[in-house]
Amino acid sequence: MKKLLKRKVIIPVLLCAVFLTTSAFKNDFFEIAKQIEIFTMLFKEINMNYVDDTNPGELMDTAIKSMLADLDPYTNFMNEQDVEAARINNTGDYTGIGAKVKTLKDKLLIIEPYKDYPADKAGLKAGDEIIKVGNTSILDYKDDAGNLLKGTAGSQVEVTFNRQGKTQTTTIKRAEVEIKAVPHFSMINNNTGYIVLSSFSRKAHSETNYALRDLKAQGAKRIILDLRGNPGGLVNEAIKIVNLFVPKGQLVVTTKSKVKKYNRTYYTQNDPIDTEIPLVILIDGKSASASEIVSGSLQDLDRAVIVGSRSFGKGLVQRPKELTYGTQIKITISRYYTPSGRCIQALDYWHRNENGEAVRVKQENYNEFKTKNGRKVFDGGGVFPDVLIGSYKTSPITSAIVNNDLVFNYATNYYYKHKINDINSLKLNDTDFKDFKNYLKTNNFTFETDTEKALRKAFEIAKKEELNDNINTDYNTLISNLNKSKSTVIDENKDYLLNKLTEEIVKQYAYREGLYDYYKIHDNDIKKATEILGNLSTYSGYLN
Repeated sequence: MKKLLKRKVIIPVLLCAVFLTTSAFKNDFFEIAKQIEIFTMLFKEINMNYVDDTNPGELMDTAIKSMLADLDPYTNFMNEQDVEAARINNTGDYTGIGAKVKTLKDKLLIIEPYKDYPADKAGLKAGDEIIKVGNTSILDYKDDAGNLLKGTAGSQVEVTFNRQGKTQTTTIKRAEVEIKAVPHFSMINNNTGYIVLSSFSRKAHSETNYALRDLKAQGAKRIILDLRGNPGGLVNEAIKIVNLFVPKGQLVVTTKSKVKKYNRTYYTQNDPIDTEIPLVILIDGKSASASEIVSGSLQDLDRAVIVGSRSFGKGLVQRPKELTYGTQIKITISRYYTPSGRCIQALDYWHRNENGEAVRVKQENYNEFKTKNGRKVFDGGGVFPDVLIGSYKTSPITSAIVNNDLVFNYATNYYYKHKINDINSLKLNDTDFKDFKNYLKTNNFTFETDTEKALRKAFEIAKKEELNDNINTDYNTLISNLNKSKSTVIDENKDYLLNKLTEEIVKQYAYREGLYDYYKIHDNDIKKATEILGNLSTYSGYLN
């Protein structure tokens, strides 16, 4: 009886201790418990008493996503499929057919087969439309059809696909697929090495380390590290990559949170590979998170010249927390700061505008910081390059063209219509652009702008109020003029669209590996980086 009494006393004491020492509940425990109780009762009553049948899973999914939408876009609930996708992203390994595949309603679209992997060996090419896997029609499959291509290494699957209007079949033997963090490294000239780092998976440091050592062995006396389009990943990998170029014991990044245990100061832990080799880092508007830790810290330490366009501006750190039934939540737990003390977060998710949209930190509100050599750098807007090369300005219309696969589909058709012996000589011209615009018309590309939506809504209200008689002609004239303006916007974005078309076409002929070889000849950022590294006084001038 005494033992039982002891247990009854100990359990409440332990529970109290847990609540008292959990900093997140420190002040709000009663309010949190109250709101959970209200929500539980509400959820139960709806599912038991609503007039029609409800789907508890879908209701809860909507509730969770709506709640998280008020925070920031990086705090996300992850179901079991999301957790597996995150694992693949972090490790770079999975079992499958070795291709980038887009799941559509009635087909699986091959976006990019990886060279020498199963899909490629089976003869699949970009643009192929898989309509059946085994005996299962994609159109009739209700779950994620992409899962049909997964399976154990060595297992086989027959797929039926359409290519340029013809139906074919092939058998794919699944295998272990390794997605490289460093998909390419090579010499640009006798003295300059080029490394592409596309993600910060668990292999990022080891592969960058290997590439750097290999290039130095080939005679590289200067290095270009390409972080363009790299969305980030694991912070520890970023720190170890910085460590390749700076001494042991150097401060790289600091994180600050309302929860004290998440406050961290990260220093380099190992001996570097080379602290003297001239280094240029390429960034663009899609270089984010860990890419900004590498570029921002090496800029602060005056260890690299940054070339390109302003980075994305993500100064937030996330951590996954395990939930039940194999799910997780990825929570923004802190902000990070580069060695100079700046946080490069560009969007303010906590002070939104009247439409509930996150606002960009205004330039007049940037704070000034100093690099190791006393150069001025600023917070609040991503990493600013030391050498700015104008980036393409896109519009919602051009984004819609790309997102609707029209660039990709045009490139696929181009591949089957043109025989090119030397893909590195490809240069699209005005005739190609005119042909692309005709392709948009032929494929009935339509995009309704926010202006058109507002006008249509106003006109519908006018009709309800029977006020449309006198404005009908003016409305049609406005819509006609807007369509002309949309065509003008496409023309104004010619360079951007031709660049996207070129990239897709080169990949169709020479895989992604061929695209990097094409960049080394034609890319303006790489040309500028090579020029800077070719003159040590120019290079040093940027850092002093």
